[in-house]
Amino acid sequence: MGKARIIGIGMDYSSTSKIALKWAIDNLIEEGDTIIIIHVVSSKVEPTSKQLFEDTGSPLIPLDEFKQINVSKYYGLNPDKEVIDMLEPVSKLKKVTVVSKVYWGDARDKLCDAAESLKLDSLVIGGRGLGVLKRVLLGSVSNYVVQNATCPVTVVKTSPLK
Repeated sequence: MGKARIIGIGMDYSSTSKIALKWAIDNLIEEGDTIIIIHVVSSKVEPTSKQLFEDTGSPLIPLDEFKQINVSKYYGLNPDKEVIDMLEPVSKLKKVTVVSKVYWGDARDKLCDAAESLKLDSLVIGGRGLGVLKRVLLGSVSNYVVQNATCPVTVVKTSPLK
């Protein structure tokens, strides 16, 4: 076991972000690490907490607090039982600290901001596996983050490129 690391995982509760979380738990997370689940909520969502934390993101929210429905709703999120069910065992079995942080705005920018401000050792995000044409037309959060983040980024693909 090496030095404890801080590993960020981009989470929007999509199947791709859940697959990325599972991959990180199975392949990357080691005893003593800290996992920061990074949520980026659309600027259009207006929870009361957004006014307080719009520039810096929310404070770090421990897993035990984040599981409480009123805490998640305070930040404009709908907690996902499947994600909590993946995080609880790893926190206990691998003695991993699990916290969440919520940002508001564009996912590309906020994930890069998180990498820098949280001093992440690594960031794991899901990739939708868009083909070249769709990636050019729609843009790719994962491509942007890989090119601009201040830490190594692992993109976990869910389907082959077409």
